[in-house]
Amino acid sequence: MSVPDRSIPFYNLILRCDRWQRRDPALPEGFRLRGWQPGDEAAWAALEYEIGDFASQEEALAYFAETYGRDPRALARRCRFAVDGEGRVLGTCTAWRDPREQGEIASLHWLAVSPHAQGRGLGRALCRETLAVFQDLGEFPVYIHTQPWSWKALLLYVREGFRLQRTDRFAAYENQYAQGMETLRAVVTPEQYAELLRCSRD
Repeated sequence: MSVPDRSIPFYNLILRCDRWQRRDPALPEGFRLRGWQPGDEAAWAALEYEIGDFASQEEALAYFAETYGRDPRALARRCRFAVDGEGRVLGTCTAWRDPREQGEIASLHWLAVSPHAQGRGLGRALCRETLAVFQDLGEFPVYIHTQPWSWKALLLYVREGFRLQRTDRFAAYENQYAQGMETLRAVVTPEQYAELLRCSRD
């Protein structure tokens, strides 16, 4: 994966994985995965700011505190980090919950890898580790919200068993499948676009 090209138009894309075949995270040499520890919120905010998901580290930190900080026990179990041999955080992903109708559903949050560590399989490893957390908790199906500018992550998700949803939705996200796919047609290769079509369902 790489830093997203935010000149690509934004549309809400919804994915869902009903079942998942457990796979080895297959980390590159010198990296390991671990759970959240007190103080990691600063590293999370710095990483999300680095890849452009927030306008400032302060904004990212405030989001983290509001969304995750109220339940440290859940955070320790659900938030994963990829760290190098010196302990530097270079990737993250979280197995969280979001509202749907009168209850909650499992939702994969904020898969992110530092530009300095991209192209080495950390995104795939973090995705698999997070899906394993959901599996251990018995929390399938799992949803993801994404957008066309994250098309490299989108391809990763469908190759891990997620399916693009033409109509399904969760939280407050409007499903904009038609607009999103039309945008992707001009971004990905014809072969990749055909793959995304094959991995779409009502």
